[in-house]
Amino acid sequence: MRGTGADGQKETGPATGPTGRMPRLLPWTSEAGNACYLSTDSGSSMLSGLADEMEEVQLSMGEDVLGEARRLLSDPLSPHAEVRYAGIRLAECLVDALRVAESRGMRLPVPDSEEHAAAEERPAPPAHPARPVTPAQSP
Repeated sequence: MRGTGADGQKETGPATGPTGRMPRLLPWTSEAGNACYLSTDSGSSMLSGLADEMEEVQLSMGEDVLGEARRLLSDPLSPHAEVRYAGIRLAECLVDALRVAESRGMRLPVPDSEEHAAAEERPAPPAHPARPVTPAQSP
């Protein structure tokens, strides 16, 4: 999955780097709004560490913004401007979270063909597992 750049055009992403590894999508963009990538021999470089910290900050901020948005949305008397601001911040946090997910997904190891075929043969778990009904929940 590729995102879109600042110009609204679909990003194609990097090719395998000189190390033979897929470059890492970083959790920030260039001044022009384009994706930034890191090509390194290991995931323990100083820049990789900085990217890891930035991802954690972005996800933590998303949790904070979500909590505040829930508080605002639960109050029917919340001012329109505050609800709108929360929506804008939620959209920003979603962009960050999707970028983190994409970056981490790109770094997952590719399964070999035998493992992949076996995984496809297994039945998929239900999308929403049934919750046990407790006596307080029963009609």
